[in-house]
Amino acid sequence: MFWLDRIFGQIETELKDKIASGKTLLVRDEKTASGRVHVGSMRALVLHAAIAERLAEAGVPAVFKFEINDFDPMDGLPVYLDKAVYEKEMGKPLYTIPSPDGKAKNYAEYFGQEYVEAIHEAGFAPELYRASELYLGGKMNDAIRMALDKADVVRGIYKEVSGADRPADWYPLSVICENCGKVGTTKVSAWDGKQVTYNCYPTAVTWAVGCGHTGSVSPFDGRAKLPWKVEWAAKWFVLGVDIEGGGKDHYSKGGARDVARRVSTEVFNYPEPFGVPNEFFLVGGKKMASSKGQGASAKSIVELVPPKIFRLALFGKDINQQINFDPEGDTIPVLYDQYDKLLEHHQSGVADDYTRLFEYLHPARKVPAIKNPPRFSEVAFTVQMPHMDLAKEFPDADKAELAERAAYAKKWLAQYAPEKFVFKLQDSLPEAARALTPEQKSVLQELLRYIVVAGAMPSGEELQAKLHELKAFKAVYLAFLGKDHGPKAGWFISVLDKEFVVKRLKEASA
Repeated sequence: MFWLDRIFGQIETELKDKIASGKTLLVRDEKTASGRVHVGSMRALVLHAAIAERLAEAGVPAVFKFEINDFDPMDGLPVYLDKAVYEKEMGKPLYTIPSPDGKAKNYAEYFGQEYVEAIHEAGFAPELYRASELYLGGKMNDAIRMALDKADVVRGIYKEVSGADRPADWYPLSVICENCGKVGTTKVSAWDGKQVTYNCYPTAVTWAVGCGHTGSVSPFDGRAKLPWKVEWAAKWFVLGVDIEGGGKDHYSKGGARDVARRVSTEVFNYPEPFGVPNEFFLVGGKKMASSKGQGASAKSIVELVPPKIFRLALFGKDINQQINFDPEGDTIPVLYDQYDKLLEHHQSGVADDYTRLFEYLHPARKVPAIKNPPRFSEVAFTVQMPHMDLAKEFPDADKAELAERAAYAKKWLAQYAPEKFVFKLQDSLPEAARALTPEQKSVLQELLRYIVVAGAMPSGEELQAKLHELKAFKAVYLAFLGKDHGPKAGWFISVLDKEFVVKRLKEASA
């Protein structure tokens, strides 16, 4: 069963009363804009976006809201930022920190907007909002009050679920210091029902320095924030979330999900939303971190392939299976081959899980009418050969698809493609050809005689048949490209100048 249909079946069972009532289900996800958002974050987003799409397909009213979390403290300094400029900002809420380009509204908007562009380019359209809107607009006030009033309950949950022993004067809140503006360095020690007493400690955390200020302040209307495990549950309560999953790390025993579940029911009296864990989206086998500058950004990867291919990378494996997207390997050519197989299957009219998957690769399930898609790896070779004309090499290919693949192939070749996909017709005899064996030189001599006797240059089909007969492919690649592999060699040399081919074969077979 297509993984999305399986999850939909679970939702139908667990939320049957809400669905029957006609309630509009709220699907939610979020990402903290602490730096360039890595592409791995798209795995959770696609889970929730896909669920919303599946609900809509079934006629179930639903809305998908995505939060750019701009209220968290800056707790990591990205390597691509000027340390001298941003080190003093560490610990402040992201929305209060200046934008790196001096143009965006703030730091979080600068990086958040880049991620939003990637989301839209991938064909997803959630309703967007910012965490600061919840806090500054007073929407979190009731949740903050409830968490402070039940601080002892929260402390007990932390101890029972994760083994974290909080002292009796610990409260689930961090105040934005009135003196230095930092939220990551403050600790609340008292709550009188109207105000909290707090200290801004110089050594509260290793990644920011507090100013030492002590004060009392109302914790409402954006003056303070909840710790994230409590905040997660608070947002379920405040927004009325029905569906929200998360990465598998949050679902570990004693982890964030276990804490949030208990806080949601025992502090906010709100049932845990339906949710399933998702596996990681790795880049080159590594889990990436936004604030450390590791990995490819979501925007750079989304721009590397068309939406249907990126969505195949995301939808193509079960949500509980890891994805390893390696732009410097053969991931992209393989994805295109998979797409072409799914396209052929879909066009056969078979109604099964592969057809379901293929339909979901296209935003709004608007499947294009593609006929004879050219193989991406062959297009990638052809665009590197100035003597080869795309239209002539792929006369029967879908013209729009050919043009699109050529454009993306050029982009991939320029930025990421591994050496085995990079080819150049050598102007002089390649060094690698000097190591041809006597047997290889013999087959090149046979090929040379065949071309000379033929008069006019044989067609690509004729040359391809001759190369099969002679088993001369590797020798030809070494003679013309300096590599032991390549595309369909018959077609490749058929469009070269005959004098050039004859001269090269003579040199290589001498």
